[in-house]
Amino acid sequence: MVKKVSNSGKMQNNEASTKQESQSNDSGGDLNPSVLGETYYRGPVMMRGPMIPKDNTTGNLLAPGFSTDWLHMDPWRVLRIQAEFVDGFGALAEIGPAVSIFGSARTPKTDPAYKAAETMGAEVAKRGLAVITGGGPGVMEAANKGASTVGGTSIGLGIELPHEQGLNEWINLGMSFRYFFVRKTMFVKYSSGVIICPGGFGTLDEMFELLTLVQTHKVTTIPVVLFDTEYWKGLFEWVTTTLKDRGMISNLDPDLVVMTDDTDEAVKVATSAVRPRR
Repeated sequence: MVKKVSNSGKMQNNEASTKQESQSNDSGGDLNPSVLGETYYRGPVMMRGPMIPKDNTTGNLLAPGFSTDWLHMDPWRVLRIQAEFVDGFGALAEIGPAVSIFGSARTPKTDPAYKAAETMGAEVAKRGLAVITGGGPGVMEAANKGASTVGGTSIGLGIELPHEQGLNEWINLGMSFRYFFVRKTMFVKYSSGVIICPGGFGTLDEMFELLTLVQTHKVTTIPVVLFDTEYWKGLFEWVTTTLKDRGMISNLDPDLVVMTDDTDEAVKVATSAVRPRR
């Protein structure tokens, strides 16, 4: 037997459906009541009770207010961070194999480390690889100068700091970053090898971040050269004795870090992971 439904029955069903949909919208799609009261959704964020805002997203967008506090809020910072990643990837994606050369911004031009960095920058560029530095003065300037004077790709990834002078004059591709972590991502992503010259906290930060990423297998093994054995040996004696003996670190790959005073050996090791071009 076929059951007939009158037009009034259809209207009642439609009204019930509409009522249920309204309840769903009012509660942000959550039909299960909470002891905390109403449920409100702002995008993927769920709020209940006193956490429910008195404003709404569209209203805030269209409000004619003149406050600029939103410029300094974390969501806006996320957009700036995202923009730095996009700009960095866009600028560096097609540079080809590269070697990063780290070192102090305080190294004077009369220091042997300056001349050594200039020589290593030139030799890396002669092999057809780009040279990446932090873009500042000192060792960074020297490496950029070496690469630039032989016609190579000389890259500087600077950082906004109150006491820095900006990018040095020997860079032919440069970018200045607001955020250290975005900048360091660019160093790691686009470097096939690293040469670390004497430097301070910034240089140590870059070195240990790289070693941490390699040790935790976040990146593939990358050749790391420590130039100037006298400068580095005390630190790595402590690393390989005190840290290792107390179980703070596991054994480092013996091929991961090479200490040398020879610029030719430094370049050879730093470029060893780059496959010859056919």
